[in-house]
Amino acid sequence: MRYYLYLSAAKLDMLYGQIPQTLLRRLAVEAKVDLKVLGVAMQSPRGETTTYDRLDIVENYLEREFDVSWMTEPSSWFRGDLALRSAGYSSSEGPVLMTGREGDTVIALIGSARHLIGQRPAPDVTLRAYSALPALFQLLHDAPEDWPLDLPRERRTRPPDEADAMRDVLEMSEALTAPAVFCDFLARRLLRGSVVLDDGRELNVVVGTPLYVAMADDDQEP
Repeated sequence: MRYYLYLSAAKLDMLYGQIPQTLLRRLAVEAKVDLKVLGVAMQSPRGETTTYDRLDIVENYLEREFDVSWMTEPSSWFRGDLALRSAGYSSSEGPVLMTGREGDTVIALIGSARHLIGQRPAPDVTLRAYSALPALFQLLHDAPEDWPLDLPRERRTRPPDEADAMRDVLEMSEALTAPAVFCDFLARRLLRGSVVLDDGRELNVVVGTPLYVAMADDDQEP
């Protein structure tokens, strides 16, 4: 059983709705979803299955149909387990950023804070999406004032480009002061690049938007 910290209902519904009906039963068997539940779902709207049933099926489908890779060599979908520091959890109406580093690779996961487990936006609030690159580029530069950052609040006079975003991801990852939690995750890659440090070393930067983030089962130190 996973202890989820983040689960994107929007991504889950989008992906689940695209799986051909003819594959659902086979995927459910492989994912060990209750066939009685699936039998109802096959004859009625897809929403009859539970959130976690749908996640098992979607995850199984992605494993079958896509090259789900590891975070240090990410394909379109990638997995990872990593000590992640988070920012953006104080408001369900804004973004959430989860980031960490494995060797020479920095991982940054961006999404909407309303998908954090336990968050509920107010009914009269206009919700924004934070799972796309334009929103990320602006966010990395104009981070909310209440985020736990040790980072100068400078503002550019021009829109950030890809090179700016790579360096901003690195700087923000290093500047977050929140405690790290060891997690595993499945994410869609948005961007991959590198940053050359002042000493000549090169760091890889991977930006993705998570389908889920869960606390890792094993007790590991960040």
